[in-house]
Amino acid sequence: MDAAAEKMRAEGLPDVAVETFDRYRSRLASGDTGVLPESEIEPVAELPDAEELPDDPAGAEEALRRAVVIKLNGGLGTGMGMTQAKSLLEVKDGLTFLDIIARQILGLRERAGAAVPLVLMNSFATRDDSLAALERYPDLALEGLPLDFPQGRVPKLLADTLEPAEWPADPKLEWAPPGHGDLYPSLSGSGMLDALLERGFEYAFVSNSDNLGATLDLRMLAWFAREGMPFLMEAADRTPSDRKGGHLARRPGGGLVLREIAQTPDEDVDSFQDVSRHRYFNTNTIWVNLRALARVLEASGGVIELPMIVNRKTVDPKDSSSPAVVQLETAMGAAIDVFEGAAAVRVPRTRFVPVKATGDLLALRSDAYVMSEGPRVELAPERAGQPPLIDLDSKNYKLLADMERHFPSGPPSLIGCERLEVEGDVTFGAGVTVRGRVRVEGPRTVEDGAVLEG
Repeated sequence: MDAAAEKMRAEGLPDVAVETFDRYRSRLASGDTGVLPESEIEPVAELPDAEELPDDPAGAEEALRRAVVIKLNGGLGTGMGMTQAKSLLEVKDGLTFLDIIARQILGLRERAGAAVPLVLMNSFATRDDSLAALERYPDLALEGLPLDFPQGRVPKLLADTLEPAEWPADPKLEWAPPGHGDLYPSLSGSGMLDALLERGFEYAFVSNSDNLGATLDLRMLAWFAREGMPFLMEAADRTPSDRKGGHLARRPGGGLVLREIAQTPDEDVDSFQDVSRHRYFNTNTIWVNLRALARVLEASGGVIELPMIVNRKTVDPKDSSSPAVVQLETAMGAAIDVFEGAAAVRVPRTRFVPVKATGDLLALRSDAYVMSEGPRVELAPERAGQPPLIDLDSKNYKLLADMERHFPSGPPSLIGCERLEVEGDVTFGAGVTVRGRVRVEGPRTVEDGAVLEG
């Protein structure tokens, strides 16, 4: 047994996780760099449009009885200075991401009369707090079906030897998240896949817990089931702000593939970021036929090999002098390249409302977004489907505590804001309104009731 496998088994990780990681490590050792050059792909010209799908109430009702909602809930929000699950962050009307998700599922069950399960993929760092938060919804768990399954973790490898890194000063830093492509081995290795199939669930709707725009859409569910698709990716139109996000492409033979920036050779970065050439980005929301997944796993000996992402860092990200390491990751959406007959669908931007930075959270908490029936967090009707672009400088606003200190009375009115840029130490008073495109430079205090425009 090699050192990496031994280390993973000592942590109690399932065999499928160990075997999957060993495959990627072997590929890396044999010279696979994980890159996908522009010469090996073609742009995607058109996709079917989700807003043009026909209503199929009978098909939706039938498929809903076999549907499950899976939320990726492994993130801590460390980029914003958080030390607990990002989904426990208050986001709207005093509710957290998890509050809203739980109420969406309970509301869906009541309206549709179907016992749709909610299942979280938690990391070891988010599990306890997240499950404790859901205890306030005692009707959420279905008898005999766990509310979650664990996301795996993989050893960081020394860049020169590809042996597991050791860092006695903080052993937790010896491990890395395997990316959300870990969904598949974790579903299988945890027993959750078998548990869902045994209870008759077949259609999994999967999205990030911090994307409240991603809700189970009945028209899309009916279409996915009716067409017998094994895998469906939701993709949205790319804008200049999406230049670094993974984009959809085609293999020369016609199959779809996802390419991330980390898989792009330096000489192809301009092509990667050309949003007129590569028009669609991956929203990280997918639909998976669980029976098709089980068949793929059986045919591949229990391991799905996805395109590999090779990240080169130091074992302690905050210490550039610490040993250089390689982190091997995969993307959940990359499975579009694995399932025969996999497809993608163009969705409106309203289904992509992630919170990756404090500016995203500020916008979501503002009046630019409203809570509608469902409950569902949506752009205010006055915004005509266009979210405000909020750019807060990282020096003063990167951390959640710093952002909230600069907006002590809550966010300004952003319902009429196109773009807000804040540079420097700026404290906003109560009742501030931002209209159009505005840039504010500090140090300064914006007085109560101020109207900023132009």
